[in-house]
Amino acid sequence: MRTQMQSLPWKTQSLLAYCFLVCGMVVPFAFSQQPPDPSTPVDSKSPSVINADGTSKTADDTPVKSLTSIPASGRPVAPQKVEPKTDKQLADERKAREAARKRGEITFDDLKFEIEKDGEFKPEMITKSLKELDKKTFTIRGFILPTSVFQQSGIKQFVLVRDNQECCFGPGALLYDCVIIEMAAGKSTSFATRVVTVKGKLEIDPESFMDPDGGCYAVYKMLAEEVK
Repeated sequence: MRTQMQSLPWKTQSLLAYCFLVCGMVVPFAFSQQPPDPSTPVDSKSPSVINADGTSKTADDTPVKSLTSIPASGRPVAPQKVEPKTDKQLADERKAREAARKRGEITFDDLKFEIEKDGEFKPEMITKSLKELDKKTFTIRGFILPTSVFQQSGIKQFVLVRDNQECCFGPGALLYDCVIIEMAAGKSTSFATRVVTVKGKLEIDPESFMDPDGGCYAVYKMLAEEVK
């Protein structure tokens, strides 16, 4: 592990070590947990955090149950039963994802593989379909993990995560819910709380993200050309 980490640029080592430490803490991260200031103007491009049914949404519009589901009425909303998708709906979704891939667009759903939460990663978990994405250029939408950046602008490296409501990096997170982003030479970006679209070359590289116990805390990385 030490040899692998030493082979990475020192800035990357510091970034990953800091993210892993903060995401493993029990104390809630104040930036993401504090309620919004009513006096702060709302960004019309920002995704809504809580819907009427008590859900939030991920970068790819997947509903996510919030820990607190209290609408404007002040009364908690009873969780709604989610009906399983029909075979036709699943088939239509597969066709839509295949068409998007051909256009160079992927979502975090395209990065999924079979693994339990906190389960041990094994190379054979990477399917043939996932290997087809390796070292190819795509766009993917997600959120910049606040604890992965140290400045508001001129950012060269960060962690892109699927969801802005739950931790998607570090202990307890699913490995396919994050992508380690490194900006290409001469490129940088600025921090944003809204969904961002990242374009770059995706790479499957779990060997670069091993922890001292031999576990893996990330599988995907991307050399990004632009973030918008």
